[in-house]
Amino acid sequence: MADIEEREWRLIREDTRTGPLNMALDEIAAETAAEGGPRTLRVYRWEPATLSLGYHQDPATVDWDFCEREGISVTRRPTGGGGIYHDSWGDVSYSIVAPAEELPGDLMETYELLCEPLFDGFDSLGVPVSFASEELPAIHDPACYLRALHPAHDVVADDGRKISGNAQYRRRDSVIQHGSILFADATDHHLACFADPPSTERFRERVTNVRERTDVSRGQAVAAFEDALADWADAEEGTWTDDELDRARERAREKFTSDDWNRRREDPTAP
Repeated sequence: MADIEEREWRLIREDTRTGPLNMALDEIAAETAAEGGPRTLRVYRWEPATLSLGYHQDPATVDWDFCEREGISVTRRPTGGGGIYHDSWGDVSYSIVAPAEELPGDLMETYELLCEPLFDGFDSLGVPVSFASEELPAIHDPACYLRALHPAHDVVADDGRKISGNAQYRRRDSVIQHGSILFADATDHHLACFADPPSTERFRERVTNVRERTDVSRGQAVAAFEDALADWADAEEGTWTDDELDRARERAREKFTSDDWNRRREDPTAP
């Protein structure tokens, strides 16, 4: 495994995309890395607000009428876990994409390595975090932030409440790790996306956010995570190519907006 900073990395600073396009861009970044192009670090936001479903999640757990009424799009992630509500204020999302051969073969070691810049970002904001120290039972399986806490990849604040969820998958011999960092409270909308949600009190017992821990602006939080990612990999600031954007738009249209994928978990782009 090569040292991270010895490889070519690009940092794509926070841009705003639809949910399907955000998921498609992760896949396209993986293909770029596998083909010898740059590895990608990105921070992004979601517009319109989006409920991203875990790969195995039952669509019956979603309140589709509420999402349609509120203009919340729904797309399925290629990663496991439960659903996450993302919007342009309360959520900061990131992805790290690199060829699998350049990362540890052990899943837990890879999580530890790729979460280093995440911890650095929290540290620069003055928010102490760590991996969960113990497993805790699920409160509500359909919601990612209320599933059982797992020490391998669930990031918690110093009071033990979850503040970030992270997941990995492979695409074209590349590893994609993406994650959600809760910046501000959006509990009511988050829970209302589900068909049979628990109370807001139960959610807040398990979940916290950056604004609850420290008085920083969203822009400051985004900059902290962007800088941490760039420093970790010695990355140059970069952009998507026109070809990548064209391919991602096609992938979003064919896969991540389709009922085959979102409601039946069937990939219409699979060979």
